Amino acid sequence: MIKKVLKFGGTSVGTIERIQHVANIIKNEYDNGNQIIAIVSAMSGKTNELIKFSKNISANFDKRELDVLLSSGEQVTCALLAGALLELKLNAKSWLNWQIPILTEGDHSNARIINMNVSQINDFLKKGIAVVPGFQGISERGDITTIGRGGSDATAVAFAKLFDAETCEIYTDVDGVYSSDPNKIPVAKKIDKISYDEMLELSSLGAKVMQSSAVQTAMMYNIPLEVKSTFTNRKGTKIFDQHGIDYSKSVTGVAYSKDDAKITLIGVEDKPGVAANIFEPLEKVQINVDMVIQNISSIEKKTDITFTIKRDDLEKTKKILEENNKIKYQDITYNDKVAKVSIVGAGMVSTPGVTYKMFKGLADKKINILAISTSEIKLSVIIDENNTLDAVKKLHTIFDLD
Repeated sequence: MIKKVLKFGGTSVGTIERIQHVANIIKNEYDNGNQIIAIVSAMSGKTNELIKFSKNISANFDKRELDVLLSSGEQVTCALLAGALLELKLNAKSWLNWQIPILTEGDHSNARIINMNVSQINDFLKKGIAVVPGFQGISERGDITTIGRGGSDATAVAFAKLFDAETCEIYTDVDGVYSSDPNKIPVAKKIDKISYDEMLELSSLGAKVMQSSAVQTAMMYNIPLEVKSTFTNRKGTKIFDQHGIDYSKSVTGVAYSKDDAKITLIGVEDKPGVAANIFEPLEKVQINVDMVIQNISSIEKKTDITFTIKRDDLEKTKKILEENNKIKYQDITYNDKVAKVSIVGAGMVSTPGVTYKMFKGLADKKINILAISTSEIKLSVIIDENNTLDAVKKLHTIFDLD
């Protein structure tokens, strides 16, 4: 008998029929002698519907109340799945976040799971199946908190860690991790195995299969993950430590995101401490800065600084920069019509010419690069968002991923 955490995403539980199908998947695992903790997301579309409700009330809906509202989506699924399991004559029980409790720290809508009480569920697993809502917890003040979009992945990995589960399986509407988005790139290939490092880069750069913080936690505690389809019996994608890295391929996947914005400060004073003065107030309000490029300005003794942020943070960032009296600059430009396109692969470390091939491929498509960021196993560029799919398709082809 082994202990498994099975997480089912929103599309997997999107209808009553799909919830009943998920109940049968769990039954098969349970009948094979496994102890099962099922983590569920809200039914597909439900979270967006709840957000729309909140915006109809107020454009600045209170964050505490928003967490209470959004957490209800997973609670509905939790009860429905437990009911479906009971209908199959299985002993099942739903546990809401405050009943366990799942303890969190941090701000509303962006909290982090830090601990939970495992004793009650562990006792119950000896005789039945536990069903738990993902994406949420409870703060030390007793308030319901949520842990960011896609947070059910983080819940599943936290349960796998704290309950010493042998494996954590992520069920979704695709049968694994692909070399790019198969909905946009039909020639994308399923990846049979991938390292934590590669998966972390892909998920943080726009791949929607798993939440990046969940992959990071799995990597820290060496929790084996498998991404598989709810709707087929095909083999999924296994995610594990560096022994799974395939160094024979320079590039494993191509990811993209269209939620970035680019800001350029022109004619900034070229002296120590200026960059810190620019970014300190952004850090204080938790605005994440991604790429940063500093160039010699056309203005003597001045420099130009370009950086990217999430598009949703653009208005807030503009206001902070305009009110920042610690910095002086000649002009400021904004561009919220950009996309980030990235190639990821462990083999990039030992393969010369990857950067040239990427830039040459984009040049052949007459795609201009606006910013560049690199690490050992990834290379990202900012381009005009209208060129996104052309860029992804080209890179997918030239790195033999079709």
